[in-house]
Amino acid sequence: MTRRISLPGADELFRKTTLSAVPDQGVEEVEVSHTNRPTTTTVAKSAPKSTGVRQTPRRRATGLDKGPSGREKHDEKITVYLSPEELFDLEQARLHLRGDLGLAVDRGRIVRESLAIVIADLEAKGDQSIIARRLRGR
Repeated sequence: MTRRISLPGADELFRKTTLSAVPDQGVEEVEVSHTNRPTTTTVAKSAPKSTGVRQTPRRRATGLDKGPSGREKHDEKITVYLSPEELFDLEQARLHLRGDLGLAVDRGRIVRESLAIVIADLEAKGDQSIIARRLRGR
């Protein structure tokens, strides 16, 4: 029996995610004729000049957006730092949902649901949303 560790391949490590922060640089096929036979060569398109302005349009919520993604594999990730009190409150909310309401959810699901609620409130009420009022007060 071998004691080698099984590691993922390069294709898995460097795969493209569905929502990439960097726009994909397109590839264009060009026919090049140096001899009597034309050949097809793959050439990368030149990148547009960076103007410092966002090139991709902002995603707007539609009627098809029903809320957070829930329990599924997520390819994108952020890191959020919490104080011990905030982490305690989050864990207490998770335990309350599980013990009193019978909902077995993890902390990530609670955060995604909360984020969906706050964003929906911001889009509906704008300047009078709870997040705008709380952030303005600080």
